[in-house]
Amino acid sequence: MRRAGRHGRQVQEGSPMENGVGQEPGTPELPTAEDIPAPRPPRVRPRLVFHTQLAHGSPTGRIEGFTNVKELYAKIAEVFGISPTEILFCTLNTHKVDMQKLLGGQIGLEDFIFAHVRGETKEVEVTKTEDALGLTITDNGAGYAFIKRIKEGSIINRIQTVCVGDSIEAINDNTIVGCRHYEVARMLRELPRAQPFTLRLVQPKKAFDMIGQRTRSSKSPGEGRVTSGKETLRLRAEGPATLEEGPSPFEEEAARRVDDLLESYMGIRDSELASTMVEAAKESPGAAQLARGLDSVLGEFAFPQEFVAEVWAAVCHPRAGQE
Repeated sequence: MRRAGRHGRQVQEGSPMENGVGQEPGTPELPTAEDIPAPRPPRVRPRLVFHTQLAHGSPTGRIEGFTNVKELYAKIAEVFGISPTEILFCTLNTHKVDMQKLLGGQIGLEDFIFAHVRGETKEVEVTKTEDALGLTITDNGAGYAFIKRIKEGSIINRIQTVCVGDSIEAINDNTIVGCRHYEVARMLRELPRAQPFTLRLVQPKKAFDMIGQRTRSSKSPGEGRVTSGKETLRLRAEGPATLEEGPSPFEEEAARRVDDLLESYMGIRDSELASTMVEAAKESPGAAQLARGLDSVLGEFAFPQEFVAEVWAAVCHPRAGQE
């Protein structure tokens, strides 16, 4: 039995209906609004908030939203109403000038950040009686190179006013602000022997209970790095910061060996650079391939060939022995 539909269209009784409109037999039913799953809400990235203080004493501030060291300094400066150029370096979980706690390229999510700011300026005259001054240089990633270690018995060790943590602002009145640590180390190595020169230094501002650290001969496997094994925020010179697992024991030990080689060959210590070189060595089948890889990303360092070979051996030979 048929009946006339609206506008004279014939609709067979018992045929499926959808919104009052007939469907041909065998035609799949259209999904209803109830059948369509609701879209999943976008995943909200957790807000990473870190607590910070000025190392010489201040209220506690909260910072977030930074992806590299320069942005970190800008955030700290904004909280405390100072210029970012006032910050010499930061340490993690201690207000002391402790080079084993120096902020590098990773921050543990539970780490407390202490910012060391400019204190008094001083000038010292040095006569280079040996090729090596006994200084190990690093930098803060934002334009300031500073002293990370003073070797016992060295030329600089005999000058009591020079301390670990002092920022090197000028050599013979030539400013070196903005230079990388390896550039400063090269300048100091190239100074002629027996000719006096002047260092202008800026020491970090200290509270009354803080004592300047003269030397640090002991070495920690995780010097300048977060070694908790928990998630860390990795800061990068380019690109966004990323959440990563803490370094493995093998990576910590390999980075320590490479950092030692950096000090021996170049007079610098740089835990983040050492970690970058460890990652490159792990992906390189030999020293020649490692050299090409480092030149492509770190060509500014101009690493000696024998140094690259020792880096590859330090990373890859122990790993092969453990497998």
